[in-house]
Amino acid sequence: MLARQRQAVILEEIRRTGAVRVSDLVVRLGVSDMTIRRDLDVLAARGVIEKVYGGATSVVGRSTDEPGFEAKSVRQLPEKEAIARQAAALVRPGTAIGLSAGTTTWTLARFLEDIPDLTVVTNSIRVADVLQQGGRTDRTVVLTGGVRTPSDALVGPVAVQALRSLHLDVVFLGVHGMAERSGFTTPNLNESETDRALVDAAGRVVVVADHTKWGTVGISTIADLDEADVLVTDEGLADDVKAVLVEQVGELVLSHVPGRGEELA
Repeated sequence: MLARQRQAVILEEIRRTGAVRVSDLVVRLGVSDMTIRRDLDVLAARGVIEKVYGGATSVVGRSTDEPGFEAKSVRQLPEKEAIARQAAALVRPGTAIGLSAGTTTWTLARFLEDIPDLTVVTNSIRVADVLQQGGRTDRTVVLTGGVRTPSDALVGPVAVQALRSLHLDVVFLGVHGMAERSGFTTPNLNESETDRALVDAAGRVVVVADHTKWGTVGISTIADLDEADVLVTDEGLADDVKAVLVEQVGELVLSHVPGRGEELA
């Protein structure tokens, strides 16, 4: 295959999925690591892609963009509230649960106040703060250590080590993006490893993500779509996307977002 043909394939893949890895392209195109890197250099020089560590991303909506907590907390508020309420209904008294970092899981934490005898493990300072505010004496909150990210997650080897010996009944996972090929993703490589440790500790995995996350691809995959026992999202998904998710995830739960003047039941 000529260099121009390879570059066309690479560009099409980035446009389709948002990001590519050098290692994946080596296997797919049957060429060396250096050849792929030269192709990426050519495309980057043309301004049609951006090179990142281990691969490349689209110029718009970069897969390594990581908004801070405050920026994310004001997005899709009605959807997050509806999703959190629906997800909280899946929590049973007396269980051990995990909450990853993120504004949707932070919203979910506020709906757990009336559930007794919970043990909650989280790598989110914000989530831990919410859970401690209630002052319940029958609740244990475990906050992992780690390095703090722009989204206030604690990540890295310390967090991963803390999670490896745990066995949680259910883990609620917030994600940066989700797509058919890339699965559930994050723009932070260290956060991906930590979230993966949470998934591995879970008896059941519940992903909480609003419809705008579909089609967004972070640099690193946390889990494939079929690793989610439940995906709690909202009704804003297109019908073709719903069809994909029904096939892939264990159970798709669509939360109703009330319109103006309508109250949550």
